[in-house]
Amino acid sequence: MHISSSEQNGLHLHLCNIDKFKTTSIMLMIKAPLQEDIITARALIPYVLNGGTTNYPNRKQIRKKLDEMYGATLYSDVHKKGEYHIITFEMEISAEQYLSTPICLLESSLHLLHDIVYNPKIENGVFDSSIVEQEKRSLKQRIISMYDDKMRYASLRLIEEMFKNEPYHIPAYGREEEVDSLNALTVYQVYEKLLQNARFDLFIVGEVNENEIKSMVQNIFSEQHNYSDIQCNFTDEQNIDEVKIVQDKLDVEQGKLFMGYRTFSTIQDENYEATRVANAIFGRFPSSKLFINLREKESLAYFTLSQLESNKGLLITMTGIDFNNYKYAVQIIREQEYALKNGDFTEADVDQAKSMLISQLLEACDTPLGIIDISIQAVDRGFSDNVNDQIRRIQMVSKDDVIHSANKWDLDTIYFLNRNERREEGE
Repeated sequence: MHISSSEQNGLHLHLCNIDKFKTTSIMLMIKAPLQEDIITARALIPYVLNGGTTNYPNRKQIRKKLDEMYGATLYSDVHKKGEYHIITFEMEISAEQYLSTPICLLESSLHLLHDIVYNPKIENGVFDSSIVEQEKRSLKQRIISMYDDKMRYASLRLIEEMFKNEPYHIPAYGREEEVDSLNALTVYQVYEKLLQNARFDLFIVGEVNENEIKSMVQNIFSEQHNYSDIQCNFTDEQNIDEVKIVQDKLDVEQGKLFMGYRTFSTIQDENYEATRVANAIFGRFPSSKLFINLREKESLAYFTLSQLESNKGLLITMTGIDFNNYKYAVQIIREQEYALKNGDFTEADVDQAKSMLISQLLEACDTPLGIIDISIQAVDRGFSDNVNDQIRRIQMVSKDDVIHSANKWDLDTIYFLNRNERREEGE
């Protein structure tokens, strides 16, 4: 699997010509630094754009067009990676060679995608206010539902507390209390700035003719994209003097214990694979220290997992526990951290962790979105996107590399979502 990358009018195009799928997948990724004052307006933009264009003035018309394109799908989302706010538009279409009628479906899809992003339905020189008002209600609902999901709530709260003084604390969907103050003009102004200043990456995975696609993209996305890369890597240099402990009380059935570590290692580092192997041994898989000790040996956890945010140098452990097991669970998690730092694991553990990471990587190559994700990581780190190179880097990690990587980890914040005491009294 190889991804060829080029630049068309300042837009970064990444093509993976592969004939193993019956579909062609397209993703447009728009990336800009996180900004507190415009985060909510920017989070609204993809949904407003999906609400109607000059040629397809409402969602119904856009859906009708997608249906005419042999049931093509279009999905947009907002998230964050490191210090960046990311808007994505994903399309999946049938691969043209499997259609009974000869039609340039990919070209039609790129035209529709371009139309949605660059030709929104306009009213008095700004966004259509009825679309904006409708999408404001939906965005509010989306934010509320995130807080209703107690796992997501705990994760958001940990990040909010841990990164108070860094842009990373800002939630990708923005803030519910800011939604009402947005209007068609304010959102349109943020949209115009986004078009001028953001980085645009277009990923296409399927059986495609590279030269044809390059020329097609150059003609369709003819606007000049002027993004100049602003490095937003807030790599932490300071040591943590004291672990921050935060506790919220809500009406929950189960305690949610989240612990945030600064790893002082991001995907841009050459030795990042050692951090990934260390996390795999620590808590990433069912064979890991957290799972075996917290769940199997001590029966303390309903679930337990650790995961990395590769662009931020962040590792989070997530554990569901009974409320009265909080102190003991923290103690066991810290014991596993110290065991990792002291080299209390075997070469066999390292080999198993590496083989699970490699299997995961190979599995990703079996889906178009997995391939896009591998290409995004290659863009993020500026390294080769060749999967064999990635496998080699993982295979080269030694036990000493894992110990060295784990010893950089510093526990920053412990967040515990506890039961509301009034509920206890009422039981």
